[in-house]
Amino acid sequence: MKRNPGLLFGLSMLFGAAVQAAEPLATAPVQMREVEQTYSIDGVVEATRQSTVSAQISGRVKGIFFDVGDRVSKGQVILKIDEREANQALAGSRAQLSQAEAALQNARLNYERAKQLFEQKFISQAALDKSKADYDVAKAQAEASEAGAEQSALAQSYTSVIAPYAGVVAARMVEMGEMVTVGKPLMTGFDPTQLRVIANVPQDKLKDIGSRPVVTVEVPSLSRWIKAASVTVQPSADIRTHSTQVRVDLPANQASVYPGMFVRTHFVVGKVNKMLIPVSAVLRRSEVVAVYVVDDKGMPRLRQVRLGEANEQNEIEVLAGLNVGERVAREAVKAGMVATESKQ
Repeated sequence: MKRNPGLLFGLSMLFGAAVQAAEPLATAPVQMREVEQTYSIDGVVEATRQSTVSAQISGRVKGIFFDVGDRVSKGQVILKIDEREANQALAGSRAQLSQAEAALQNARLNYERAKQLFEQKFISQAALDKSKADYDVAKAQAEASEAGAEQSALAQSYTSVIAPYAGVVAARMVEMGEMVTVGKPLMTGFDPTQLRVIANVPQDKLKDIGSRPVVTVEVPSLSRWIKAASVTVQPSADIRTHSTQVRVDLPANQASVYPGMFVRTHFVVGKVNKMLIPVSAVLRRSEVVAVYVVDDKGMPRLRQVRLGEANEQNEIEVLAGLNVGERVAREAVKAGMVATESKQ
């Protein structure tokens, strides 16, 4: 008997649709539960370690080895300044040091001979004192030349700009061939493993959050909640806004979180009873916010609701539109498809 592939495919699709339609919708009860009451305020992520590297010597930029977004290891050369002028200054300082050391050696020998001649009473006390003074001058000049050589060597080392710690380049302020002077900002970088959130809390809320606040940070763009590693309430207030800065340190190595990101900080201020449903049950279409309420026969019915804030358990507060004990479809999109099919 010859089989018809198209007929078999159509039957399998029909059978699969029937099985899918027969499957009951996954539901969740609308329940009242005691949860943590929070005070929420917007915050901004910043790097705990962020710094700008500046030029410590004048010269022309000879090489740029990293750009914005590049990861840099501690001790790597990130930028090079033309070292020819510094090398010449170092060579001159070393030559002066050699000359001063030779003069010191000669003055030391003259002073030793003068002491012997003075003991034999061949020269006067004045001649011995002059020899001693010449030796002291030569010694001081040698020490000054040595310090100058060390300073020149240090300046020569500044031609290689070194990363002070491992991090990411956030900004570059110079171009190849540009002339820089002492103090000119070159690059800005930050350590992505150590981040914190800055939130400005109104002074009338400080009593509610306490001296040792319990804080959870919500990153809306990533749909992520992060428990604070530590919290520091600054012992001062802004004179214009009358708010106090709170620093919320995040656990190390937060992937995809970077300085400048908008976040929400949730401070625990007590306990409260809330009506909760899963976030996945919510359907948002333009200005309409609704859920599918499933009746005793398993049929979903769309109902508009008014919602509050979500929590880190992926639950959201219901302010109006539902009653405790009702059941809502966990997957709003799937429930919408079932509701559409039931009308046909």
